[in-house]
Amino acid sequence: MTTQKETTLPDDNLEEITEETASETTQHFTTSEKSPELNSELEQLREENASLKDSCLRAYAEVENAKKRCQAEMEKNAKFALSSFAKELLPVADNLHRAITSAHEDHKEHFKALLDGVKMTQKELTKVFNKFGIRKVDSLDKIFDPNIERVVQEVEDAQKPAGTVVAELQSAYLINDRILREAMVIVTKGGEK
Repeated sequence: MTTQKETTLPDDNLEEITEETASETTQHFTTSEKSPELNSELEQLREENASLKDSCLRAYAEVENAKKRCQAEMEKNAKFALSSFAKELLPVADNLHRAITSAHEDHKEHFKALLDGVKMTQKELTKVFNKFGIRKVDSLDKIFDPNIERVVQEVEDAQKPAGTVVAELQSAYLINDRILREAMVIVTKGGEK
């Protein structure tokens, strides 16, 4: 078995060498004349740092934009989540309106309590609609609006301007200013424009 001899330096020599080396290293990096490779490497690291910083900022901006889009989508979904349910209730509102308007004047005395009950039911339904941003659009005697109305018939009427709604077969409803259901109307085709 061979043994290796350990060489030990006296402690004060070690301190001298360490201080000397540190001093030389510091001098090497502080001199104004840096080696071309070091300058090149330093410049490359600066460019890489700038590129990474730019990428990080872009990623952060993208995440923030995604958060905003998600929040807006959630608000939109919450606003219009009731659309399909509300659409199913519209025929109920139509039938209540028909029941009230179909009561003949000569029979109103006999069915006063029933008619009052139907009116109260219609009033409650209208309150609930208003609470959730659903509102009826009145088209009668107004100029036809193709955004919320569909013409099912035209009639001659020289008394009114052309395109005036003279009858509503089905009312239009909006939910938060978005069309829930379009109206079906009868308009005039005679008269002035």
